[in-house]
Amino acid sequence: MSLLHTTTWHWVRHGPTHQKTFVGWRDVPADLSDTDQLKRVCDALPEDALVISSDLTRCIDTADAMAANRQRLPHAAGLRELHFGSWDGVHFSDISDRHPTLSRTYWETPGDATPPGGESWNDAAHRVHTAVQHIAQQNPGRHIIAVAHFGAILTQVQQAMGISAQQVLGHKIDNLSVTTIDWTRTADRVTRINHLL
Repeated sequence: MSLLHTTTWHWVRHGPTHQKTFVGWRDVPADLSDTDQLKRVCDALPEDALVISSDLTRCIDTADAMAANRQRLPHAAGLRELHFGSWDGVHFSDISDRHPTLSRTYWETPGDATPPGGESWNDAAHRVHTAVQHIAQQNPGRHIIAVAHFGAILTQVQQAMGISAQQVLGHKIDNLSVTTIDWTRTADRVTRINHLL
């Protein structure tokens, strides 16, 4: 892997929302009251990195809170969370009651299973990776801090590690954690997952 052509992605999950329901494309705010942790994340990341976020408020506000003097790129809808469709805003147990087989399949053997009105894991992974490719090609060889979501980040860990969606869902992605992936057009390398500062 040539370092001259490596774009390093520092994925940061947005601040906590304290929701007890599915939160996908629904726009809910993040709790950014832990300014000490935000500062630790900001200080630990490269000063010359570009900053981009999903176009949902919880990511935009988190990115703004830790961007410091870094250059901000336009928000990217392609980095949004998994699209849960009609499940968004509904408690997990209610979804299990309403769609017992589909909800179990969606999480236990993710792939083509699709929530009503939403998108499958495979569709979400394609959407996010397409956005990542475009952003990386526009900014080759740079460090990019991408403030995004649990699912979006895990799709990129899956891509980089060459593992199944079922395997990647075994990883935690905590709020305000950092996951770092070196990206090239031909190979990816994960250097840390869910690093808390």
